[in-house]
Amino acid sequence: MPWSGEGGANTPPLKAVPRARFPSQNGNMSHDTHAATEFGRYLQARRATISPADVGLNPGPGTRKTPGLRREEVAVLSGISADYYTRLERGKETRPSPAVIDAVARALRLDEVEQDHLHGLAGPAVRHLAERVAIPSRTVSPGLLLMLETLRPLPAQVISRSYDLLAANPSGLHLFPGLASWPASERNMARYICLHPLARELIADWDHKLRTTVSGLRTLLGANPDAPDLTNLVNELLSKSSDFAKLWQRHEVLGYSDNYRVFRHPQVGVISLGCQAVRPVGGLGQYLLTYFADPGTPDHDALVLLNIAADENQANPTDARHNWAPDQLR
Repeated sequence: MPWSGEGGANTPPLKAVPRARFPSQNGNMSHDTHAATEFGRYLQARRATISPADVGLNPGPGTRKTPGLRREEVAVLSGISADYYTRLERGKETRPSPAVIDAVARALRLDEVEQDHLHGLAGPAVRHLAERVAIPSRTVSPGLLLMLETLRPLPAQVISRSYDLLAANPSGLHLFPGLASWPASERNMARYICLHPLARELIADWDHKLRTTVSGLRTLLGANPDAPDLTNLVNELLSKSSDFAKLWQRHEVLGYSDNYRVFRHPQVGVISLGCQAVRPVGGLGQYLLTYFADPGTPDHDALVLLNIAADENQANPTDARHNWAPDQLR
């Protein structure tokens, strides 16, 4: 039978996180914040990173109280009125045209990924606030479960849009030490990266991985501001991880670049793996994530050893050092 990722029932469950619509600039979740405010916050965060000299403007005499560009300077560069731009930042203008968004994006020197994110934020801003977004199903199809088993010894996982680990083969779970000690319902890769103390030791470029995780959640939440699975996860990470909270306030959006990862695994040593994500047809927001190495290489040999260790780990108690629950940060 394919392995579905159940186990670790002795770990205390996380406390429920109240549903909220959008995180505020100070890291708290607000129940009454309009999605347009996130659009404005993103504009404000981006203009704060650009100096007048960057865009060919004279900063003028004296000390500037505003970091980066002033609102009226962005308005001039965008070809719109200062009043209209101010309304955009304050969430009072909820129907900007695509041409206006493009003009503001050029003024703020956004790259293609950041510009797409800005357009995505403008979309939810005009939706009816009563609209509710359903949480995608956590059910993994029998076909995907069979694929997990067939891919062995390669580590493979089925991940939800909010980074929940819905299923994995043994090495797909064992690649991340300590993850198996969490109840299946609480296994989440963003939670692991941000909160588990072993993550910094395991992931060689942990700082970059944290940045891409924060960026990914911001992009998802920008497109789905009413989705409780996303808002609850962000709420939890904001309250428990100062590293996450600091990066969240930067409003940084990055392109996807996680196709190669280096792990410092406590059992098989340093291992460099490729990473491929595939979205199954009818997967309902799920994707199949597989780690791989070329056959005959030391990295592939390490994957074989990892798979053997994973089978042994299922039959023996987990190392006490790995039995760490996310609620211990409270």
